[in-house]
Amino acid sequence: MNRRDFITVLSGAAAAWPRAARAQPAGPPVIGVLDPGDPEPTKVAAFLKGLGETGFIEGRNVAIEYRWAHNESDRLPELAADLVRRRVAVITTVSSAAALAAKAATPTIPIVFTSGIDPVQIRLVASLNRPGGNITGAASMATDVAAKRLDILHRLVPRATRIAVLSVPEPSIEPIIADLRAGAATLGLQIEFAYASSIQEIDAAFARLAQMRTEAVLVNASPVQLFQNRRVQLALLAVRHMLPVMYPSRIYAEAGGLMSYGPSGNDSMRQAGNYAGRILHGDKPADLPVLLATKFELVINQQAARTIGFEIPSMQLALADDVIE
Repeated sequence: MNRRDFITVLSGAAAAWPRAARAQPAGPPVIGVLDPGDPEPTKVAAFLKGLGETGFIEGRNVAIEYRWAHNESDRLPELAADLVRRRVAVITTVSSAAALAAKAATPTIPIVFTSGIDPVQIRLVASLNRPGGNITGAASMATDVAAKRLDILHRLVPRATRIAVLSVPEPSIEPIIADLRAGAATLGLQIEFAYASSIQEIDAAFARLAQMRTEAVLVNASPVQLFQNRRVQLALLAVRHMLPVMYPSRIYAEAGGLMSYGPSGNDSMRQAGNYAGRILHGDKPADLPVLLATKFELVINQQAARTIGFEIPSMQLALADDVIE
């Protein structure tokens, strides 16, 4: 092959390289992690474990840029834009709100999300099996989980017949509300719904539930991070009004909430790490089906139970995946 032919072949090969790959700076690939909260060592460890399953080790053959919003969700668009400017190879998002911010920031950089809300419903992906575009991830179906959560709450607080549900008022929770109504009817429970979209409204909602003589409360999952960001406030209000409250994930129980049931956030992060590694190896997000949560955990905070004078049935306590003393 003469020099001219070699240059022609080389130029054609370069033109065929993926645009995102050519845009990457020299050195190991960089993954951006966008999280609406604070650093959580167990979640980071789970993410790194998933990456390791595909052969990527932080500091050896991959670098990671972490962006924490520190419970200020309005910073997510700014942080997502910063990762885009950094030209990371993949963006991994922790929560659906972070995923929506990343999706708005880039139509080309691959995004791997974890979400507690149906990603099709909030238009993150076109479908679960064929996400399309530049985004895929791991999700739990909040509608299905909410009904199970209500059933567990009923078993943990068997004397309660008046149950209240606290939600953020948004269209995405309407199927969840319908499912909870059906579940309450099956269990023979009276169910009321309270809504809050600000710190002040959370206080007002709990005061109203106390006046209604609510006997137990279920806090709904939501793509908006209001409740997650105010989980300490929720735990304190539960104590003030002496109410047993069920939450959608263990971070609430770790913050002082009585109990939670939901998908394992650590397992979702491991799955996200695995997908991020596969994308670095060349897989396309559009071809990777959204992974559904298969590992769920019941977490009970015994200290919170003692604070409100609530005794959890020993049989149910034995079924908990984790008991915080």
